Amino acid sequence: MDIISNLAVGFGIAFSPFTLFLAICGCFLGTIIGALPGLGPSNGVAILIPITFTLGLDATSALVLMTAVYYGAMYGGRISSILLNIPGDEPALMTTLDGYPMAKAGRAGDALVISGFASFFGALFATIGLMLLAPVLARVAFLFGPAEYFALYMLAFCTLGGMASNNQAKAALAACIGLGIAMIGVDNASGLPRLTGGNLHLYDGIDFLVAIVGLFAIAEVFIFIEHQGKGTAIGVKLEKVTVPWREIWSTKWTMLRASAVGFIAGILPGAGASLGSFLAYMTEKSVAGPKGKFGTGVAKGIAAPEAGNNSAAGGALVPMLTLGVPGSGTTAVLLALLMTLNITPGPTLFTERPEVVWGLIASLLIANVVLLLMNVPLVKLFVRILTVPAWVLLPGVTMISFVGIFSLTGSYFDMLLMIAFGILGYVLRKLDIPTVPVILGILLGGNMESALRDAMTLSDGNIGYLFSSPIAIGFWVFAIAGFVAPLFLRGILKKPQAHKDL
Repeated sequence: MDIISNLAVGFGIAFSPFTLFLAICGCFLGTIIGALPGLGPSNGVAILIPITFTLGLDATSALVLMTAVYYGAMYGGRISSILLNIPGDEPALMTTLDGYPMAKAGRAGDALVISGFASFFGALFATIGLMLLAPVLARVAFLFGPAEYFALYMLAFCTLGGMASNNQAKAALAACIGLGIAMIGVDNASGLPRLTGGNLHLYDGIDFLVAIVGLFAIAEVFIFIEHQGKGTAIGVKLEKVTVPWREIWSTKWTMLRASAVGFIAGILPGAGASLGSFLAYMTEKSVAGPKGKFGTGVAKGIAAPEAGNNSAAGGALVPMLTLGVPGSGTTAVLLALLMTLNITPGPTLFTERPEVVWGLIASLLIANVVLLLMNVPLVKLFVRILTVPAWVLLPGVTMISFVGIFSLTGSYFDMLLMIAFGILGYVLRKLDIPTVPVILGILLGGNMESALRDAMTLSDGNIGYLFSSPIAIGFWVFAIAGFVAPLFLRGILKKPQAHKDL
């Protein structure tokens, strides 16, 4: 009954005209961002976060808008995957394997509609899972002490490093860079400045959003500049869009299995939608066997990864809201947004700010329906957006980033700092060093240091205290396994490559 009453409160917030308007706008913008190759949900949310401060949105409204963008981007990634054979983001990679062959066979419209329904099912499954599981996990989180939280942060870094890069050493280096940046500023315990170089502007530390917008949005601008002239073109013709009900119905069990697999992958800190999409596809391919003809343009080969990655996207919100640990790169950006708005994700969020949590859950349910209704009739409009050249996008992205950050901080130094982070992000991408562990280090570095300091204070410096409870030991085991396992799994389960027909 608590869930029903809380959900009623949430729908009361979600159905307010302004919140509903924000959800619809977020869905539309997110779909466009997801459809544009290379942007993806992390960059899209980071680019648009400054808008929330420019508009003066409260915590609930800002979170509803950004999560609607998040869900919309997960929907939109399939459009360029199917029509261009270019994934809109990494989770959409698996959709190219059957989506593009179906499109080349003259069924691009069918492929887009099937993927839209699969995305709807996966996101709906995840939102219901978030509604049922998050309150339970929040109650369990009250059992956590400093040792458990420190082990949990280690789990987040280890698993994220294992999934975010093909090179464990580079992922570890990125995490260390993030932790080093998090140490900049005045130490809360001793009151002494650290790594400031005597610059008074750095005494308050690095603002989360300055770093995130720089590493994602500004770095993306530099990448666009580098690749100017390499425009996109629709690789296949989009015929009349119809709804193939029979094929959609034939994938019902595929969508259910893929959603369950994706949701579990999403809950794991650092695994995210990419792993959910990959596991969902490989699971269905194993179930179907050779007769399934996966890779030739079959409906199940589209439904599985789309349901999996959208379910994983929703599942990643569970650890973010209940434990304050992001489950993916995009939820790391959302975590920064909440912390900037003085909202502390964790077990107390459900009791202290229930309107934020349940307003968000209700808005996600509504946004999911809006996305389905929007993506089928307006798919031709979204397809046309794929032809937008980089020289049109560049001024908009740059303007939003600078105006948004300046309206938030009012500091010219932060503008220069954002450019510096953009250069750092560009260099990291050229060196194939993942930026998500850097963001995670900046976000969690302070909390991780506090947990370690508290643990050492309580135990009088006994390092064994970090391994003193079953929960902490379990996290340490999973952390080690999460970091080491990919070294072996990548040799066994290599990701199938997208077709190179273009």
